[in-house]
Amino acid sequence: MELKFILESLLFSAQKPMSIKELRDVLATAAANTEGDETVKAFKKVKEEEMVTTLEQLASEHETAARSYRLACIAGSWQFVSQPEFAPWLKALVGHKARPPRLTQPALETLAIIAYRQPLTRAEVEQVRGVAVDGVVATLVERGLIEQVGRAEVVGRPITYGTTPLFLEYFGLRNLDELPAADELRRIPVTRPEGLVTTDPNLATAPTEQPAQVELAQVTGEAAQTAVEATSSPVEPPTESEAESSKAENPPES
Repeated sequence: MELKFILESLLFSAQKPMSIKELRDVLATAAANTEGDETVKAFKKVKEEEMVTTLEQLASEHETAARSYRLACIAGSWQFVSQPEFAPWLKALVGHKARPPRLTQPALETLAIIAYRQPLTRAEVEQVRGVAVDGVVATLVERGLIEQVGRAEVVGRPITYGTTPLFLEYFGLRNLDELPAADELRRIPVTRPEGLVTTDPNLATAPTEQPAQVELAQVTGEAAQTAVEATSSPVEPPTESEAESSKAENPPES
C-alpha cells in the first residue's frame, strides 16, 4: 500500500480541506484502532516532510493527467478542486453562491501593505499610505482578512495586525511566501512612534513635532499599487467609512 493512495482516498472523501497535521492524525488514529494489521501500523508516524513530498507528487500526477479536477494546497490545507474552465456546468449543477462584496481600492492597498510588512499598527500603515485607515482596517477585520496579532512594544502598546488563513484562501495562496514580489514595499522604512497624539492607544500615531520620513510619502502610492496589481483582485467603489479615510489623499480643488 502506497502512502499517496491513502492520502488520495482521505482527501477525496473529506468534506473540507485537510492540513498536514489533520492527515497525520488520521493515520495515527487508524493505526491505534487497528490490531494485527502491520500495513496500517506502518503509517502511524509518517514524517511531515514525507507527507508534503507525497502530496506534491500526487498533485503533479493529477496535473499531468489533465483531469477535470486537481489537488491544490491553499492556506496550508489540501483539497481536490475542479478546474476553472468547468465553472459554467458546476454553477448550473449547484447554483450560484452568494459572494461577499469585492474589496475596494483603499482596502486592497491597505491589505497589501499589511500582508508584506506584518505585523503592523494602524499608525505604521498610515505612514506608508499617507492617509487615515481606521475605516479600512475595520472593514478588513470584519471581512476576516486581517486580525489582531499582538501589541507593539511602544508607548500605548497599540494593536498590531496581520493576515489570516482566510486571506490566503481569498487569493489562492499556499502561504505568505507565495506573495508576488514587492521589494520596493518591503524597503520602505517604518518608524515606530515615540509618543501619542491621541487618547486611544489603538490609534497611536507620531507626535506632530515628529516629521514623517520623506521617503515614505514619495514611494507610498507606487509601492502599494505594485502589490495591489500583483493580486489583480476586482475593485468596487469605496464604502462610506473608507471614503472618509481617503479624503486626505485627494482633497477637493478650490
